[in-house]
Parts: sequence; structure tokens; C-alpha cells
Amino acid sequence: MKFSKYLSLFALSALLFSSCGKRNTNDDNYLANDDDRIGYASDASRIEFANNDVISLADQAGILYNAEYIRKSTSTCATVAVDTINTPHTLIVRFGDVDCECADGRKRRGSIIVRYNGRYLDTNQVHTITYNNYYLDGNQMTGWVKTTRVDTTVTGNWYYKIQVNDSLNMSPDPLKSQYIVWSGNLLRRWVGGATTNDRGDDFYSISGMATLTRPNGHVFNFNIATPLQFTTSCNFAQSGVVNVTGYTGNRVLNYGSGSCDDAAQLNIGVHVYQLTLTY
Repeated sequence: MKFSKYLSLFALSALLFSSCGKRNTNDDNYLANDDDRIGYASDASRIEFANNDVISLADQAGILYNAEYIRKSTSTCATVAVDTINTPHTLIVRFGDVDCECADGRKRRGSIIVRYNGRYLDTNQVHTITYNNYYLDGNQMTGWVKTTRVDTTVTGNWYYKIQVNDSLNMSPDPLKSQYIVWSGNLLRRWVGGATTNDRGDDFYSISGMATLTRPNGHVFNFNIATPLQFTTSCNFAQSGVVNVTGYTGNRVLNYGSGSCDDAAQLNIGVHVYQLTLTY
């Protein structure tokens, strides 16, 4: 009887110790201590901004065949070369081997390469974008993006279907690479600033689905419920709602209502957390 009683007490103590030692996945300390819960929100915003920026640069060069509105007016470090004789055609935006400070204040080096057939603005035209030692603000981009132009019955209301499979290295130290990988199928609409040559007022809407792989190997699936809004002048996604699944379960990520700021909100069940994004 005594042995049975002691065994029961030992089992109860072990259960209580186990319960106390297990952290609550919905409390603030767990959120603050787990980089994934903040990191993937920043990583997705960061790499999608970079993708959108590259497509914008390619379009600027492909429409005008020069870098007039890409480089600073006092600089010659950004140039555009185009070959429309050979097929596929090749468009190259070159920034040089050292950082080129562009009209938008961002520093770029290396090259963006675009291959396509026919005329650049033809409907159903596929632009395949790759990189040659291309860096944006010190972060290297590799991989590829394919955009397909889709015309509609409304003048000026065309959009891009996008296939993306590229990466962004968030470490300036080549011996300490920190790659974010972004792959999926998206729709990109140019919703503001299309009538000017100033990239600074351009406004884009991104919808669709993509998968994010973080530097720690954790994978997150992004299903965009409300389109993400990006401008070329803001480092962060300014609005949009994303349903996220993957490494740590289901949650809803909200990038805000349109302001250019580093704030986002994470909803896990009934719990709401405020996040500060990094660029």
C-alpha cells in the first residue's frame, strides 16, 4: 500500500513538473523568444519588395530602353543595353561592380537580365528575369522570376502573372550566408503611378500564393487573402492580409491599412500580437 501511494505521488509530481516546464505557445514570452514568429513576417515583406522592385526596373528599362529614370540625373552608373536582333531578345540593366546610388536612393550593383520574344509590351509576353551578381542595398539576389503580361478589355488595366523562384541573401558576409527563398505563383497589378516616369509614385498590388523558406530551414506557406500593397518608395508591405501555415501552425498576418511603417499584426487563434518588421 505504501509503495503504491509513493508511486502515485511520484507520478503526480512528474506530471506537474512537466506541465510547469512546458511553455504556453500563446503567451507573449513565447512570441518574443521565437524568431520565426517575427522573422517570417519581415522576410516575406523583404523579398517580395525586392521582387517587385526588380520587375519595376525591368519595365522601366524595357519601355524606354534607357536608364534615365533609374539612375540619378548627375550619375552615369546605371545603363541599359538591348539586343532585339537575336531571339530571344535580351535586355540588361547594368549598375556596375561597385554600389550605384540610384534615383530612389537605393544602392545597387551587378546586373538584371531580361529575356523575351517579340515586343516588350506584347500581350502574353513572357519576361524571364535573372541576375548577374546583383545586389540591392547590400543583399544579393539569385534565382529567377517569370512575368507574363495579361491584357484586359480595359485600357491600361493589364497585369502580370508571376512565377517566382528566387532568393535573397540577408548577410553581407559571404561566409555567413542567410538565404531567404521565395517561390510560388502571384498576380501583380500596377495600381498607381503608371502615367508618370517617376518610379517613386508607383503603387502595386500582389495576390496569390507563395512558399517562404527561412535561413533556419523552416518553411511557411503564404496564401494572400487581401492583396499586399507595395510602393517602390517604402521598405515594407504597406497593407494586406495573409493566411500563413507551416512550421508552427496556422495564423493570420496583417500588414496594416496602407501607411509606410514597420508595423504588422499577428493573429494566432484569439491572441493578437503586434510585430515590428525589419528591412
